[in-house]
Amino acid sequence: MKKKIISGVGLFISLYISVSFNSGCAQIGSPTGGVRDTLSPVLIKSTPAVKSLNFSGNKITLSFDEYVTLLEPQNNILVSPLPKNNPVITNSLKTVSIKLKDSLLPNTTYSIQFGNAIRDINESNILTNFTYVFSSGKTIDSMMLKGKVLLAETGLADSTISVILYKNCNDTAVQKLKPDYLAKLKGDGSFTFSYLPAGIFKIYALKDGDGSKNYNSKTELFAFQNEVINITEETANLTLYAFSEEKPKDDKIAKVLKPALEKKLRYNSNITGAQDLLSKFELSFNNPLKLIDSNKLILTDTNFNKIQGGQVSIDSTRKLLTYSPLWIPGAAYRLIISPDAIEDSAGNKPLKTDTIAFIARMTTDYGRVVLRFKNYNQSKNPVLQFISNDVVKYSFPLNGAEWVNNRMLPAEYQIRILFDDNKDGVWTSGNYGKKLQPEKVVSLPKKISIRADWDNESDIDL
Repeated sequence: MKKKIISGVGLFISLYISVSFNSGCAQIGSPTGGVRDTLSPVLIKSTPAVKSLNFSGNKITLSFDEYVTLLEPQNNILVSPLPKNNPVITNSLKTVSIKLKDSLLPNTTYSIQFGNAIRDINESNILTNFTYVFSSGKTIDSMMLKGKVLLAETGLADSTISVILYKNCNDTAVQKLKPDYLAKLKGDGSFTFSYLPAGIFKIYALKDGDGSKNYNSKTELFAFQNEVINITEETANLTLYAFSEEKPKDDKIAKVLKPALEKKLRYNSNITGAQDLLSKFELSFNNPLKLIDSNKLILTDTNFNKIQGGQVSIDSTRKLLTYSPLWIPGAAYRLIISPDAIEDSAGNKPLKTDTIAFIARMTTDYGRVVLRFKNYNQSKNPVLQFISNDVVKYSFPLNGAEWVNNRMLPAEYQIRILFDDNKDGVWTSGNYGKKLQPEKVVSLPKKISIRADWDNESDIDL
């Protein structure tokens, strides 16, 4: 049985770098028969030793108890501090070799975290999060920095974002220079920097779209903290909120052609079963409309009495017409469209009077929702958001610690709380140039499932 050896190397997150990799392994066949090997490779020797001091060489050799290989080293291996030139990391049989191409900084602790890169060659058992540490000085730095990065608009995590540290605290350093330290996020958005020196740093988070390792595009996800961080001991509970100052543009080049008009006017309504009491009635057309006579586009009850209070409107494409009266639960409606009510851009009109008959939903088709909020704070201007399929389906300002709604469509919703600083009812992004933080959203972990004709009550701790 393979003996397990526990090295003094901790599991830490360090600075990311794409590492040059040449696989020099011979093809090793898997033995047949016997018990399947489930143990990870074990480091039996390193030259120089792990946590060596006064290191001045440029080559490191790691020897293991079995044949190993490296998987996706450019994604798995992190080196810190960030070197100007990538080290060359190769493997052969039971050995991993590291050749440094940069001169070492004086009195600096370096770490090389292999993540999930080192595996045995037969069963692909992973040596999880192995880290090699050494120092060019007389001591090993021991400061740590922990925290979390969340997307400001959703309150969720994005593990493709990296966290970066700068010793240069100038606000423009993140836009022009590579960082000194970098850490990846875990799935929950948390990060850890280890073996840091004591000192003052600026911290940012970045989804590096072009590999430059600096913030050079307003479409990149980015987060910043206005204040510097003075690291004198283990620092934790730091949260950054990532945002994009601008939405990514579609780089596809396409000819903008005016679509040919169809020779016949066609339209469809949005009714599927019954009219939602909370939504508008919609008519979508195949051609843009140039004429609408609302006096000849009439919404009535079943006795042909005109419904008052509704307003006909059309969108900017002139292809979507909406009608939004106060719907009466369970009532039957008729929309009467006379031949002179509408005309499209090709001069087409309805050939004859058309009637669209439909009914409105019953109140029993909806669920009654009561939410009680603990630690409610009106000064933060909280807005309650119901999310369905990653889209904000409903949004309501919270004006008290209890929220009641008698007409919610049955569905399963994710609940978010937007802290609406500017009180405009929607999420507002940040601006690094103006040092404005984005508005923050808290995503509550528990979903709410709303049932029709049912009292749905929940207590929520903010």
